[in-house]
Amino acid sequence: MNTDTAADNAWVQAQAESEAAKAIKIERETHRLAKRLCRQMGQAISDFNLIEAGDRIMVCMSGGKDSYGMLDILLKMKARAPVDFELVAVNLDQKQPGFPDHILPAYLKELGVKFRIETQDTYSIVKDKIAEGKTMCSLCSRLRRGILYRVARELKCNKLALGHHRDDMLQTFFLNMFFGGKLKGMPPKLVSDNGEFMVIRPLAYVAETDLIRWAEHRQFPIIPCTLCGSQENLQRLQVGNMLREWQKKHPGRIENMFSALQNVVPSHLMDAKLHGFKDLKITGIESDDGDKAFDEEEFKEPSLPGIQVISM
Repeated sequence: MNTDTAADNAWVQAQAESEAAKAIKIERETHRLAKRLCRQMGQAISDFNLIEAGDRIMVCMSGGKDSYGMLDILLKMKARAPVDFELVAVNLDQKQPGFPDHILPAYLKELGVKFRIETQDTYSIVKDKIAEGKTMCSLCSRLRRGILYRVARELKCNKLALGHHRDDMLQTFFLNMFFGGKLKGMPPKLVSDNGEFMVIRPLAYVAETDLIRWAEHRQFPIIPCTLCGSQENLQRLQVGNMLREWQKKHPGRIENMFSALQNVVPSHLMDAKLHGFKDLKITGIESDDGDKAFDEEEFKEPSLPGIQVISM
């Protein structure tokens, strides 16, 4: 009897120690994730001068993991930033059926940030104008953009922060290449089409998988998209699936492709507007940028994100 009791006690103790070790590991990994997210956003802010002293930034909130994560990390950056700037969270309630319009106001009130909920029934307009089975993005985007510009003007904001992340940028690059015939991506910073605002993407360096993990850790009250994100025939969805399959079969490929977007060599492409092919002259001087058509290309082994995290 005593032997059985001792064995039971030992088993219980072993289970408790295992659970404690697991909890410590999760806490350590979460701490690393938080540091990585802040570091990557800080790097993007620095590299592209996304935020400056005196900025009043309208943070566009959809209720998805990306916008929640963006606001959460921006608040952390604001608390430690050497310059002063303001954040105003804005959600456009487009009146799609089943949208829980109480969730975001409750969350933002509890968070203690300035916010505004703009209600405009763009859903009915889109459904009326777009035929059944067709994707609704183009019209929806134009309507949403016009409304958000007006709201930014009323709030006296000079910048709009969007929650697009690294994977969104890669998807856009491939969408433009496959379907638009352009080498064009999604920039981390640009002037709005009306020339009035600066649009910034503070999550430019952040991987979607990290945002998923952060949303789970922070337990954000995610609001599913029933307007555009649920359309199975979206070309973006197909490209996203392609990239995930590539990453599964070839770890590190996503990182290499994203690095390529930051290392463009116009002289080795074919756009005569970017490089003066017509005016090229023989100089007789050796150049690292010269053509090496007879040499085989040498490529480094892909860097894995896991290795990068450990080396922080």
